[in-house]
Amino acid sequence: MTETSRPTGFRSGFTQLESLDQATADPGYFGPDSLSWRVHHDPASVVGGIRALALQSLHPQVMLGFDRVTDARDDPWGRLSRTGKYVNQITYGTVVEADAASERVRRVHGALGLDRPEWLLWVHCGAVDSWLEGHRRSGAPMTDDEADRYVEEQVVAARLVGCAVDDVPRTVDELHAYLRDVRPELEGTAQARDAVRSLIWPPMQPKVEWLTPARPAWTTFALTGFGLLPRWARRMFALPGLPTTDLSASLSARAIRTALLAVPESRRTNPHLTAARMRLGLVEPDDARDAG
Repeated sequence: MTETSRPTGFRSGFTQLESLDQATADPGYFGPDSLSWRVHHDPASVVGGIRALALQSLHPQVMLGFDRVTDARDDPWGRLSRTGKYVNQITYGTVVEADAASERVRRVHGALGLDRPEWLLWVHCGAVDSWLEGHRRSGAPMTDDEADRYVEEQVVAARLVGCAVDDVPRTVDELHAYLRDVRPELEGTAQARDAVRSLIWPPMQPKVEWLTPARPAWTTFALTGFGLLPRWARRMFALPGLPTTDLSASLSARAIRTALLAVPESRRTNPHLTAARMRLGLVEPDDARDAG
């Protein structure tokens, strides 16, 4: 796994710190006291993000539209990097940076015909539910009130990407109700199964695969993310040999989070968060540059 292919929550090279606003005293749409800052920086966001990609693929119309115009199956690392970069931009960037990022994404979605409100809502809800599930089941502390606050905060993210705001869930109960209501539309299609297979076993450069622990590490993350799906979702994929028990997935998520927390904070901090901390005076500039 290359440096540029790591999903949200890892230090990555796809954005240079120098290209980000480090001076404007703007907390952006969320700010350092938000649940969004906490959840998206936590190591559990890795398995939550993988769960989201698997869950989102169960919507046949979304998957057909996406599959028609993208190369995600051949380039899963590219999709993960782009998704991670966008989430970091809107979470930690200034309002100007977040608006610019969302405008670019909406323009691309529009050009590709991927901007149907019901599709955008499905992708948004799948992501929010997955980050929340990954966070809580990995053992990260969060009260029920905080979970509701996180879902409410993410309405901003839904608006930025183009969702109809009145349709976006604002509490955990509303989020779960939405997922129950949409279940009859979901299906484990051939495209969905292919997407999960390539997510769990993506292509890697031979020297990376054979000379680094990237393959076993990524497979552990991916299988855990898949295992965190609801039982009904796992059954829809009908893929033998993949995780089938909630307990094993939860234990694996906890082990992954514990291991990643042992990595120095400076190596787990993405450049967008580093820039935000610098411009808000939350860290000394020299220390922040070492981290970024």
